[in-house]
Amino acid sequence: MADPLIRLENIVKRFGNFTALNGVSMDVHAGEVHALLGDNGAGKSTLIKILAGVHQPTEGTIYLDGQPVSFRNPLVASDAGIGTVYQDLALNSLTSVTRNFFVGREITRGPRPFGILQTAKMNSVTKQEMAKIGINIADPEQAVGTMSGGQRQALAIARAIHFGARVLILDEPTSALGQKQQLEVLKTIKRVQKRGDIAVILITHNEIHAQLVADRYTFLSLGQVIGEGVADNLAGGDIRQLMAGGAQMADLEEELTAIN
Repeated sequence: MADPLIRLENIVKRFGNFTALNGVSMDVHAGEVHALLGDNGAGKSTLIKILAGVHQPTEGTIYLDGQPVSFRNPLVASDAGIGTVYQDLALNSLTSVTRNFFVGREITRGPRPFGILQTAKMNSVTKQEMAKIGINIADPEQAVGTMSGGQRQALAIARAIHFGARVLILDEPTSALGQKQQLEVLKTIKRVQKRGDIAVILITHNEIHAQLVADRYTFLSLGQVIGEGVADNLAGGDIRQLMAGGAQMADLEEELTAIN
């Protein structure tokens, strides 16, 4: 097994007297989809915000390529190759696919901010990068609002990869999508995985989607790791139990039966 691209070691995060994460460790490998699972309040959002540079850990160490790193803010994390695609996607529905792809990083001729936009070149790059992950855009000048939900997810993913993401964090990418659009997103994730050079961290509540694409799992409950393993060693029942916070299904059934 190759060394992990990114390693979290005994990460603790406290907000005042509240401990959101308590000694979380996780290895994430290039060419793998690592599913990060757990119920609401498990600590998933806090963990990905630490990786994205939004929060700094109270204790613990993050290693990138075997070297300890400190992401003081999101810009530092982005420059280090951490790309995060949040649920809101940070897309403007009224502007073009290309303008959303390059937002803040437009290609210009001449010094900024007065340079002339190289629209044709940006359109070409946008089409090429989208095609690499299986999305063919006939007109990159079309408004993002005309795209399907799956295509918008693919746009946000392609943008992150083009601008240097080596670790791609996907926060509930299939939520609020129809079944066909969910399949589009899962196909995009598999295409990214098959590149072999990018580590994907997938946050999801959908155990079926996790089973379809994940190579490795980490389960959180109340800020702690309660289980981890590779896909080949985890059955569907194990995943369901760990997603329920480690509760035994028989215990849950007993509590439900006891309701009058």
